[in-house]
Amino acid sequence: YGNFIDDLRVYVRGGTGGMGYPRLGGEGGRGGDVWFIARERTTLKSIKDRYPQKRFVAGTGVNSSVKALKGEKGKDCEVHVPPGISVLCDDGTQIGELNAAGERFLAARGGLGGSLVTNFLPCKGQKRIVHLDLKLIADVGLVGFPNAGKSSLLSKISHAKPEIANYAFTTVQPELGKIMYADYKQISVADLPGLIEGAHANKGMGHKFLKHVERTKQLLLVVDISGFRLSIKTRFRTAFETILLLTKELELYKEELLAKPALLAINKMDLPCAKDNLNELMKQLQNPQDFLHLLQEEMIPANTLEFKDIIPISTYTGEGIEKLKARIRKCIDEEAEQENEEYRKKKLLLLQTSV
Repeated sequence: YGNFIDDLRVYVRGGTGGMGYPRLGGEGGRGGDVWFIARERTTLKSIKDRYPQKRFVAGTGVNSSVKALKGEKGKDCEVHVPPGISVLCDDGTQIGELNAAGERFLAARGGLGGSLVTNFLPCKGQKRIVHLDLKLIADVGLVGFPNAGKSSLLSKISHAKPEIANYAFTTVQPELGKIMYADYKQISVADLPGLIEGAHANKGMGHKFLKHVERTKQLLLVVDISGFRLSIKTRFRTAFETILLLTKELELYKEELLAKPALLAINKMDLPCAKDNLNELMKQLQNPQDFLHLLQEEMIPANTLEFKDIIPISTYTGEGIEKLKARIRKCIDEEAEQENEEYRKKKLLLLQTSV
């Protein structure tokens, strides 16, 4: 998975409280807390490099004394993490998440200082092992089998410079790019490692890939018009079969993914026979039910993806690229408008019920 880290296991411990002062009823200071704070331009790799021990311990509370009967609180330990983090316990239970810069999560609380209640003895801070699980946040997620041309497409529509080659697994770590429009609007696009059949069962990049799809606002499926074959040992898949297989993998991983708005980019339209293949594919996509008998039963998804648009493109000649960029923008704007409309309705409903 290259240098990219999207899961980090760390130890956190709140500070121990300070000692109480029995003779004068003095109270020790509380132990410091451990906080995770979301901050832009931070990566899990930078945390791992900076803190190889992956231990975060807050300061001890100050003891009560004749000069200061109430001891001061211990120093908090603040850990900067990238936005898009889910905080999980060791058993996989989610205990919090940080989605936007500035958000804070209390990872370990400090112990109470010694007082009359605790017989003037301090308490230890909370300690546990947690997983920081990163899911990339992007407007658009590129979904496709290896070698469909996702990396080439990302380099054409954005300023990203992913590695491009004609062998199956070029992308082994997520790449983020931004589409820049004439009016300065930016849309982020994530090119994610190529899915393979059986990815939902963690084959290939498996869940490492699929979990990043969860945070994208919409999907862009990229399919090779001439079909796809991973290796000599695997079967050749037509473009239509490829679309159904990708849908099946998304469905088996998490059915809600199919509810996301989706666009379909048919790539490599510069190849010979591409026009004939496209006519055939459009027929199949208009009435998918008539062609499902061509596939084995376990390959057929329960629900098919509804594409907002199907755009033939060629990353080699540049055909259809501008149209695709405009369509992505339109889809994102429509989605934002819909969200605003729902928000306005909710506000209106609240005002009506409070009157």
